[in-house]
Amino acid sequence: MSSGDPGIPIPDPADPEGARRLSPKLTPKLTPKGARRRVELMDYAAHAFAADGYHSTSVTGIVSGLGVGKGVFYWYFDSKDELFRQILIDAQRAMRLAQRDAISGEHDPGRRIEQGIRSSIRWLSDHRHLFALMEFARTEERFAPMIRSGERQTVADALPHVRAGITAGLLRREDPVVLTTAILGVTSHLARVLVLEQGEEADRVANAAISFCRQGYLTPSAARAI
Repeated sequence: MSSGDPGIPIPDPADPEGARRLSPKLTPKLTPKGARRRVELMDYAAHAFAADGYHSTSVTGIVSGLGVGKGVFYWYFDSKDELFRQILIDAQRAMRLAQRDAISGEHDPGRRIEQGIRSSIRWLSDHRHLFALMEFARTEERFAPMIRSGERQTVADALPHVRAGITAGLLRREDPVVLTTAILGVTSHLARVLVLEQGEEADRVANAAISFCRQGYLTPSAARAI
């Protein structure tokens, strides 16, 4: 639920090499044809990584699949690791853009939160290969700091909307960071299990996430009785 201009993940302070690894390769300004070629490389590689696994996918396989030479690959990327990091950066940025567009013009903070949940789950469903890569990345020491940075950015994006909801009396007066983390935790876990692993339809999962976040696990009558 982005509250401002989308940006790249913040390097993990515990990872001294993080800033360097998150920086894209410095190459001359790309021509339109060059920019398209870079996108083609990233798109082909992302699908190959998702289908065959990161470790099983080689630079040779990527360039062979595209019908280009290794020189083309190394013009844009220093290594397979750098390519993968750029895929993650672009994916995280694209999801934040989708969230920002979904809530644009909505003044009610409660509806902004709901639209943010729905847009996130729809984006992850529409880009399941990228969702799979994000899940893989959190298990790899060299990529996990990027995922943690992205998660911190997601909390930072959503927090103003939760605070606005508390101020407006729409959300209960709890620690806004705890509420934000809980909302995002429910959303991400349901997306992971129901969308990525079980192939459920995105809006059905989004409705379940929104309903749970609205009501918790007790029925209204049970909540009143406690």
